[in-house]
Amino acid sequence: MDLFRSEPVAQPLAARLRPSNLDEYVGQEHLLARGKPLREALEQGALHSMIFWGPPGVGKTTLARLLAQFCDAHFETVSAVLAGVKEIRQAVEVAKQQAAQYGRRTILFVDEVHRFNKSQQDAFLPYVEDGTLIFIGATTENPSFELNNALLSRARVYVLKSLDEPALRKLVDRALSEERGLGKHNLQVGDEAFKMLMAAADGDGRRMLNFLENASDLAEDGSEIGVELLQSLLGDSRRRFDKGGEAFYDQISALHKSVRGSNPDAALYWFARMLDGGCDPLYIARRVVRMASEDIGNADPRALSLCLSAWDVQERLGSPEGELAVAQAITYIACAPKSNAVYMGFKTALREAAEHGSLEVPLHLRNAPTKLMKQLGYGDEYRYAHDEPDAYAAGEDYFPDQLEPRQYYQPVPRGLELKIGEKLRHLAELDRSSPRQRRKP
Repeated sequence: MDLFRSEPVAQPLAARLRPSNLDEYVGQEHLLARGKPLREALEQGALHSMIFWGPPGVGKTTLARLLAQFCDAHFETVSAVLAGVKEIRQAVEVAKQQAAQYGRRTILFVDEVHRFNKSQQDAFLPYVEDGTLIFIGATTENPSFELNNALLSRARVYVLKSLDEPALRKLVDRALSEERGLGKHNLQVGDEAFKMLMAAADGDGRRMLNFLENASDLAEDGSEIGVELLQSLLGDSRRRFDKGGEAFYDQISALHKSVRGSNPDAALYWFARMLDGGCDPLYIARRVVRMASEDIGNADPRALSLCLSAWDVQERLGSPEGELAVAQAITYIACAPKSNAVYMGFKTALREAAEHGSLEVPLHLRNAPTKLMKQLGYGDEYRYAHDEPDAYAAGEDYFPDQLEPRQYYQPVPRGLELKIGEKLRHLAELDRSSPRQRRKP
């Protein structure tokens, strides 16, 4: 027996089921159905450079290969994880040879193109510009943030979507029926089992097929892949959630906007989605504190205290007890009266502070802890508010001498800010009846 002889390694199910033409391609009907933009461009022979932006497992690489086949173009591929400028130049040379010897265009497919730095992305530009290469980049990150404007201006961005239920069902049916898939095993997947697979795959076709292949290894030929088998196999499969990635920021944005929109139910949903995806609850707790100041402010000052307490509970108790406290804070601030008056006032004050530079503090507002400072006039003519009627120095000026007084903080007519607004209007009336005291610089 030859101990060193081994059987060839079988391709994964997802690789075996790669479509051989565009009609077999599953999903992305908004791009590839008859009359849709990418399909129209292909049928008219208007092949162009493009960026495929979408989550993992939705067919970016497969689609690029099919486009090359459809247009009879040579296909070169590099991975931004492993390649550099050297590999780009090699691909350019191959493209030139293909054009010279066979008159064929070359598609250069760059997987995870967002991982290339600026200089590496710039290396494509001359060859995309002169037509040596038709560039197709694939990315899971927002191209607006990750790709150079020069590259974006030369490529059309196509957004690929997560695979929906009908698309995932097609993949499963094909896998179970075709000989190159699992057809020879004569397996079946019931509705409940399919729903479990679909939930675990979370729109990722490759992930779905990997789960199905793993399940088929444990199932007997001719049997049905059941719920119990899948439960033992899938365990706690996390949904798609990449901290620092597009899904992360989209979901925290959705949570914040649900709170701002006074919808506690949607806010709880997005909180649950982020937890389900593996987000650190402490990150959410910190953001909730921010929401309390930005969107509730002084309309209900209790919101900030409650959110800080929830953060503290999360730190002290951890999960799952702490998450309930954060959920309580989220529902409270979603239902609380809304005001961004503090937030807007603070932003305006920051902008004016930057615009006007280092204006000096007026002498009457300076402390005078030493004899010299007193001799220089520090603190002269300062009016101690507690010694004034109603503890308010009507007409006093607290801005730098070069600035006319402003009103940055404008309370809204909701919650506690109703009372705050009344108080400020009363003080303004006192100011109007008492001349504003402007001192010379």
